[in-house]
Amino acid sequence: MKIKFTKMHGAGNDYIYVNTLRYPIEEPEKLSIEWSRPHTGIGSDGLVLICPSSQADFKMRIFNADGSEARMCGNASRCIGKYLYEEGLTDKTDIRLETLSGIKILHLHVGDKNTVETVTVDMGIPSDIHEVTLGEDYAFEKGIAVSMGNPHLVIFVDDINQIKLEEVGPVLEHHPLFPDRVNVEFAQILSDNKVRMRVWERGSGITMACGTGACATAVASAFTNRCGRKSSIVMDGGTLDIEWADDNHIYMTGPATKVFDGEINI
Repeated sequence: MKIKFTKMHGAGNDYIYVNTLRYPIEEPEKLSIEWSRPHTGIGSDGLVLICPSSQADFKMRIFNADGSEARMCGNASRCIGKYLYEEGLTDKTDIRLETLSGIKILHLHVGDKNTVETVTVDMGIPSDIHEVTLGEDYAFEKGIAVSMGNPHLVIFVDDINQIKLEEVGPVLEHHPLFPDRVNVEFAQILSDNKVRMRVWERGSGITMACGTGACATAVASAFTNRCGRKSSIVMDGGTLDIEWADDNHIYMTGPATKVFDGEINI
């Protein structure tokens, strides 16, 4: 069967998007592994399915490059908002999106040419925020744990360029404190409300950006009084603006970019 897909990225965090309302697919775990490969597949950080929902306007399912299913992805949710509006699947500029970590609200910022320039996502309320001791067997003894519907470990460093992410990332991902594995962010404070961050994503490895990771980093920065409740998180693929608002919700604003459309046989 031939299906159409769209390649999109949010701040360099790139996924393959399939509209399952038109192209229902089976075994997305297997397809995510095959299609994510950079040399023999399409190349991406994973596969995102746009699905019907009985609870919201649409539903998102997201699969990492290793086939595991993620609960939430901020960058992917922004791209879905752009896809839905520009493909004519909705004319709403406020979209309710069902995810495994609850219903998220996408607010689309539409430009003059009726294209979605940026998207603000209500990422919900962060939880389980606390300092953790990693132990003497690890290069970094302490970090800040934050749940954004998926687990994150934020470690503050003086010089992020000295971090060998490809080495320490997988070790910390499988730390025994996190039986379901964890996303790992290294963060360096650049100014009062500007943070440089690099990420090792659970199930995908090093990626250019991570929306929930940017939110977790902003929360950890405010929690430890390194930043205020509004901050800009600078990642390899771009910058996201994060606000930890008075209602305790996290609001993430950033770009969404379409790369190309394609067809593939399954």
